[in-house]
Amino acid sequence: MNPLQSSRLPPATTLTATQLRVATYNIHKGVRGVGPRKRLEIHNLGLGVEALDADMVFLQEVRLFHTRDARQFERTWFGWPQQGQAEYLAPEGYDVAYRTNAVTRHGEHGNALLSRWPIGDIGHHDVSDHPFEQRGLLHVPVTWQTLRLHAVVAHFGLIHASRVRQVQRLAEFIEAEVPRNELLVVAGDFNDWGERLDGPMREIGLTRAAAPHGRAGQRMTFPSLVPVFSLDRIYVRSFGCRSTWVPRGPAWARMSDHLPLVAELELD
Repeated sequence: MNPLQSSRLPPATTLTATQLRVATYNIHKGVRGVGPRKRLEIHNLGLGVEALDADMVFLQEVRLFHTRDARQFERTWFGWPQQGQAEYLAPEGYDVAYRTNAVTRHGEHGNALLSRWPIGDIGHHDVSDHPFEQRGLLHVPVTWQTLRLHAVVAHFGLIHASRVRQVQRLAEFIEAEVPRNELLVVAGDFNDWGERLDGPMREIGLTRAAAPHGRAGQRMTFPSLVPVFSLDRIYVRSFGCRSTWVPRGPAWARMSDHLPLVAELELD
């Protein structure tokens, strides 16, 4: 039995045809710690993703390869996966989309979508605001209940002015690539420490997923050990939100510096 499968939510397979469970998770490249205390968490993250039982999982800081870490962990009992992290984390039967955002000395990392529903042509849009932060949007059309749903995985910058400009780049991307009559979910790590992006996102037609009569900012996800910031967000168009949930506990705190955020959505 998956030790992380302690959800208080019903399985996603029990949702009705108008309901959808989505999750967003910054996995910190599958490793934690530095130096001799550095440890590989990608195997535990696989159990975590499975436990979320989400129809779509929006992932950030995912690696296709990293030569130094692969060498460091190749002789461990649970070694570095031979395939990319997105493929490794995908539960059986899920479609996988991945694109690189940042290239580093020993490898790279980017955004991924894991989908229980069939996906279409994968797109990537660079929203880097300056040379020191490589950022991108992963765009994946998904066929859900015969409807076309556009999933956009986002990871915004560390500077507020950059994030505001990235909202505008997102707006331009949506206008060009997403028909106004089609469903849209934008989720990821927005690095919005000051809770200042909801207004700009509403101006471009996106509402932050929050349970009825609830306050969106209550779902803290960072840092994972003692979360005090809600950096991880789900924004929607043409959906309402039935509930949101953040799993807690020592195992979840260990795997990444972020906790995942889960939302159950329903067609408006």
